[in-house]
Amino acid sequence: MTVNPAIALAIISLQSQRLTQLSSSRKTSDLIPLCHPLALDQVTLDIRLEDGNTVVIECECRVTHTTGVEMEALTGASIAALTVYDMTKALSHNIRIESTKLLIKTGGKRTVRDEEAASQL
Repeated sequence: MTVNPAIALAIISLQSQRLTQLSSSRKTSDLIPLCHPLALDQVTLDIRLEDGNTVVIECECRVTHTTGVEMEALTGASIAALTVYDMTKALSHNIRIESTKLLIKTGGKRTVRDEEAASQL
């Protein structure tokens, strides 16, 4: 997500909104057809500013079960990005949500790892 400097300052204050954003991962089955509800053990959300105008949002979900929770993590990160947009659009509409991608997934049927992205964690 790329934003202007005024919005970057506003985003720093959004850290207090993380509790609201965390609940979106738990609502994945309500938002995405055919996703089954899971009792998530842990959801962590990190919103940080890089290079002065780039907001990086990472969402990690964990569950003690034999299924993956990548849809819950992707939903959490996506809703967080939309929340940042909604809360900063009064400052500017020149905000781009650029990409959402799975970095690491373990458990379920297979392990997935974006080696380039994971090396930056």
